[in-house]
Amino acid sequence: MSMPVPGTPSLLRAINDRAALEALLARGPLTRPQISDLTGLSKPTASQLLARLEQAGLVVRDGVREGLPGRTAELYRINGAAAHVAGADVTPARIRASVADLAGTVVGEHTLPTPGRTGVDVVARMAAALDGAAAAAGLTRDRLDRAVVGIQGAVDPATGRLGYASHIPGWHIPDLVDTLSGGLGVRVAIENDVNLAALAERARGRAEGAADFVLLWVADGVGMAVVLNGALHRGATGGAGEIGYMPAVGAPLMRDVRRTHTGGVHSLTGGAAVLRLMREHGFRGRDAATALSRAAADVETAGRRTATDAGARAERALTELATRLGATLATVVAVIDPALVVLTGDVLRAGGEPLRARVEQHLHSLTIPRPEVRLSTVQGNPVLAGALQQALQETRDEVFTTTVP
Repeated sequence: MSMPVPGTPSLLRAINDRAALEALLARGPLTRPQISDLTGLSKPTASQLLARLEQAGLVVRDGVREGLPGRTAELYRINGAAAHVAGADVTPARIRASVADLAGTVVGEHTLPTPGRTGVDVVARMAAALDGAAAAAGLTRDRLDRAVVGIQGAVDPATGRLGYASHIPGWHIPDLVDTLSGGLGVRVAIENDVNLAALAERARGRAEGAADFVLLWVADGVGMAVVLNGALHRGATGGAGEIGYMPAVGAPLMRDVRRTHTGGVHSLTGGAAVLRLMREHGFRGRDAATALSRAAADVETAGRRTATDAGARAERALTELATRLGATLATVVAVIDPALVVLTGDVLRAGGEPLRARVEQHLHSLTIPRPEVRLSTVQGNPVLAGALQQALQETRDEVFTTTVP
C-alpha cells in the first residue's frame, strides 16, 4: 500500500477518518451531525467520510435517533466484525483465551487446563485454547488478526527465549514467538503478564492517562510493571520489574537466584510469605488472599467500634505487611520516581483499602518523593484485558489506515 504524501488530500482524509473512528470507539453510536461536531469537520465532509468508511467496511449503520428536533438522524457505529483479535493468559495450570471484535467487545472465551509436565507441545496447547475461544465467537482461528499472550515470564529480545519462567514447562524453546506464529497461522506477540495488567490499568483503570507509574502485583509471586513516558519499560533482557528476585532488608541474601518465586522480596511479600504472616497473627485461610481479606475485614470492623483482640491482631498483621511492601516500593521510588503506584494481584486486592492506606503511609515515611498509592479498579482478569488492549491497539493502527489508497 502506498503511503499518503504529507500535505496531500490523502493525508488529510486519513487524519479525518482516524479522528472519526476514534470518536466512534469512544462515544458511538453517533449521528453524522455529532461526528461533525466532535471532529470539527463540516457536515458535507462528515457525510463523505462516513460513506468512505462504510464502503471500507469499518462502520455500519445502527438505526436512527428519534425524538430530537429536525430530521431523523441515522446512527453509525464501528463494524466490530471488520477484525478480530485474541488475548491469552498463560499460567502453569491453564490457558485462558478471549476473542474480541474490532469494537473491543469480547465475543468468545475458553479455558484450557494445562497439566504441569515436561514434553508439552506449546503450539498444540495454544492452538486448542485459541480454537476454543474462536469457536465460542462463531469463528475459526484463521479469522484472527493477531494474538497477544500474557505469561509469567519474559522473552529475551536478543535470544527469543522465555526467561523467568522455570515453572511453566514446554515454553522454553528457541524462537518462541516465531514458532508460535508459524504453527498457529496467527501473528503472535508474547508479553509479561504484569506488563499487560499495567496496560489495562492505563487504558481504563486507576492509571488512566498516567505517563509515569509502577504497578506492583502480588499473588503467588511478586512482579512489577514500569511505565515511563507512557510506554512499558521492559529492560535489556525483558526482565524489568522482576523485583521478586531483588534482595530485601530482613531477608536472607540469596545468591545465584534462578528458580521462580525465590529471592529476597518474594520471601517477604510473596503469597506463601503473606499466608505465613497472617497465620502467625491468627488469620487462617486456604490461601494468602483469603487470610488477608479476613484481617482487612477485622481492621475495618475495629475502626467502627470499640477495639477488640481480633482488631488489634489484624492491625499488627497489616502493619507488618505494609512495612515490608513500603520498603520494597521505596527502593523503586528512589530509582524511578514515579508519579503513581498501583497495587494489584489477588493478594493486594484482598487487602483492600486498609492495606493500601498503610502501604502509602509507610512508603511516604521512607522516601522524599511521595507518589500516590492506588488500588486497581480493573475488573475481571487484568492480564486478559491488557492482552486484548494491546492486540486491539495494534490491529486498529493497521486497519484504520486502510481507508485511503
